[in-house]
Amino acid sequence: MAPPLVAVAHGSRDPRSAACISALLDVVRAQRPELDVRAAFLELSAPRVPEVLSALAAEGHREAVIVPLLLGSAYHARVDLPGLVAEARARLPRLSVSVADVLGPDERLSTLALRRLAATGVSLEDPSLGVVLAGAGSSHPRANAAVAAVAESWARRFPVAGVLPAFASAAEPSVPAAVAELRARGALRVAVASWFLAPGRLPDKVARLAGDAVVAEPLGPGSELASLVADRYAAALAPVAQYA
Repeated sequence: MAPPLVAVAHGSRDPRSAACISALLDVVRAQRPELDVRAAFLELSAPRVPEVLSALAAEGHREAVIVPLLLGSAYHARVDLPGLVAEARARLPRLSVSVADVLGPDERLSTLALRRLAATGVSLEDPSLGVVLAGAGSSHPRANAAVAAVAESWARRFPVAGVLPAFASAAEPSVPAAVAELRARGALRVAVASWFLAPGRLPDKVARLAGDAVVAEPLGPGSELASLVADRYAAALAPVAQYA
């Protein structure tokens, strides 16, 4: 039997966030019905990671694979989650816990973000359109650079007035600064694409800061995202299978 897939999201006080994660995992289950897929959260939502791993151990599972539902390798991926996993390994010695890579970078995230942007009614063939790609922001420069790299790829791909990254916190430019820069470049309209997995406080902040710009929905429970989660799980298992 394949080990359970424990999908670990950040968590939020906003109930829409947990509902979005639940919907995403329903798509994963539909795509991979043979897998035991469970949700866990780092904070603010239940169940938390230690609770889920304890339950798996109590059920007799000997192995579990954590797939971080995180778009980049920032603080939660580099510090919070490894700390929880280390604690679980010490507390639950009979349960082997593997951790998959974070979701990004992957072209499927870009595809889904573009689909959410197109759903607002804007055209990426419009040379008067400016696009902001808004992410959470991190004190870790590489996480911010990953968002900027996606924005740069869109700027090369589409004949718009410009595409700029922006961040809700901890990094620059801010959303208002990016919108102002695009208007200075000649954009007559501005649309904000979302580099957020689910609704919550920071996406709402982006929407408030965007002014009269059109704002796309977060990535949400798309089929591309579900297949990416399953692929991260499979990749984490591959080394085990190779040496079994």
